[in-house]
Amino acid sequence: MTKFTPKNWLQRPFYWSFIYSLTSLLVSCDSGVIPFASNSLNSRYTEEQPTLSGNGRFLAFVSNRNGVHQLLVYDLQQQQFIPTPRLNRADTIAESPSLSYTGRYIAYITSDQGRPVVALYDRATQQSQILTPIYRGWLRNPHLSPDGRYVVFETASRGQWDIEVLDRGPNIELDIPNGATVPAP
Repeated sequence: MTKFTPKNWLQRPFYWSFIYSLTSLLVSCDSGVIPFASNSLNSRYTEEQPTLSGNGRFLAFVSNRNGVHQLLVYDLQQQQFIPTPRLNRADTIAESPSLSYTGRYIAYITSDQGRPVVALYDRATQQSQILTPIYRGWLRNPHLSPDGRYVVFETASRGQWDIEVLDRGPNIELDIPNGATVPAP
């Protein structure tokens, strides 16, 4: 028969609680990297400035996943991220996204030589272009018309916040739903 002593009785719970605490600590101290290939919309990182496409299918937002500030596009129907090659560059920050009707065009604020500019990314051609190279003041909050022809934004070029409307012209390829009629310019 084994002799029961208070010393052994106290040592077992401490031993197991120590093992449990150590295991919990090790599990919670992972690298925190969530792979970009993950199809999860929400993460444990800061995600802000959401915007929906006109048809409600695409969501664009600014995220800090993997420690990188980036503009992401998520397909709500397919529940996966959409690749946007050449949109997020290492030397710039993209902010304040706005989507056209089907999400083909993305207007956003970025920097060019240290000053903010409005840029437009075309998902069909996978190219970005700066729309406001000549504005000297601060710019913020760009928004696209559903067809992608007009971009409105705020500018402080006169010492106060004013609204500017930029017409991309009648010769651009509009972002309209299939089968929709286009009014004459």
